[in-house]
Amino acid sequence: MKVFGSKPVITLLLMMIMVSINHMVYAKGKKVLIFCKTTGFHHSSIKEGVAAIQLLGKENKFEVDSTTNAEKFTEANLKQYKAVIFLSTTGDVLNNEQQNAFEKYIRSGGGFVGVHAATDCEYDWPWYGNLVGAYFSNHPSPQEAILNVTDRKHISTKHLPEKYKKRDEWYNFKWVAKGLNILMSIDETSYDAGKGKMGADHPMAWYHEYDGGRAFYTELGHTAESYTEPLFLQHLLGGIKYALGQNK
Repeated sequence: MKVFGSKPVITLLLMMIMVSINHMVYAKGKKVLIFCKTTGFHHSSIKEGVAAIQLLGKENKFEVDSTTNAEKFTEANLKQYKAVIFLSTTGDVLNNEQQNAFEKYIRSGGGFVGVHAATDCEYDWPWYGNLVGAYFSNHPSPQEAILNVTDRKHISTKHLPEKYKKRDEWYNFKWVAKGLNILMSIDETSYDAGKGKMGADHPMAWYHEYDGGRAFYTELGHTAESYTEPLFLQHLLGGIKYALGQNK
């Protein structure tokens, strides 16, 4: 007795099943969560940042969810995401239980992207400080400055010139983790760094592997205009791709 009458039909059904399975695996492996909760200063550019990352997702075939709800940080919910993006988060944004869930997520191989004020966040959670790589101290008024792109082989910086001129809000950091792979530093002679100058060693973007996962941070992204600038958007996309494991 023949099933559905012929082998070609069976073959077609098997192909359809395989396509369906591949689609599910693809979707699971290409989904990111934007987290943009603020309990301190709220950046008005967050809405532009969310929209820009959503567009990058459409153009580069990864799904994007966004939330300000910390209750989304459970082990079960985070499992669906390949990377989590802290977009200008400020203050104490996760409770102890949510912090534990996020630590387990990173330890299971999850990716992290921190944008701008992600370093102005969770000062009393040392694990997070080591993940994001620094803690904010202060900043002068937004102005144009020159960034020295010291690593032009990384997926997030290979498109940038050695001297990258940009207008943004430039952070001074009160603490920077050891062992970071620095991608670019700021030339303090090119702008007024104000109080808290860091000198020649003043990093602005970096990446590293941490506690089982991958982490990327860029200080850039304060201004709404940043999220329409091709050079910055390619930089941010490269950081997301690194966090997703697409670092070649």
